[in-house]
Amino acid sequence: MSSPVLQIITASTRDGRKGHAVAQWVQRVAEAHGGFTVELVDLAEVALPMFDEPNHPRLGQYKHQHTRDWSATVKRADAFVFVTPEYNHSFPASLKNALDHLYSEWNHKPAGLVSYGGVSAGLRAATALKPVLSSLKIMPVIEAVSVPMFTQFLDEQGEFVPSAQVEASAKVMLDEVLKLTNALSVLRES
Repeated sequence: MSSPVLQIITASTRDGRKGHAVAQWVQRVAEAHGGFTVELVDLAEVALPMFDEPNHPRLGQYKHQHTRDWSATVKRADAFVFVTPEYNHSFPASLKNALDHLYSEWNHKPAGLVSYGGVSAGLRAATALKPVLSSLKIMPVIEAVSVPMFTQFLDEQGEFVPSAQVEASAKVMLDEVLKLTNALSVLRES
């Protein structure tokens, strides 16, 4: 049996962003975890326009190729880790837009949350994201990674090198995501 596919989704799309370094670190931790086939999905590369489909996503009747491509990407996943900054006490519009483009492709899949920011560690973004995920039948795990003052963990090359505590929290989160991935597989297959 093949390993479940875990997609790590980078939410920040702005020029000069630092969050992609955080997502690349999550990718390395997830690959070392060994429970998943890991894919890094960068919303800046996906480059979705603002939601422009004429039909409700639950119908799956996509008019635009960019939505069909996004659908195929998300459908491939069994689980997600959303890596998000906090913008004005919430998560970025790029992530909301990516979530809103689809419906059934998200259903019955677990998600881990990695938030980062200043003093707040992106916790308000993670809190705002959870009801949106739940409405898409994505099950966020309780265990999460919250990185305060995250720029302190960026080295001279811009690589994210976190503390042992942050590293340990990622491993615990991935363990829980894997448990739920396996538990929810029955629903995804039906």
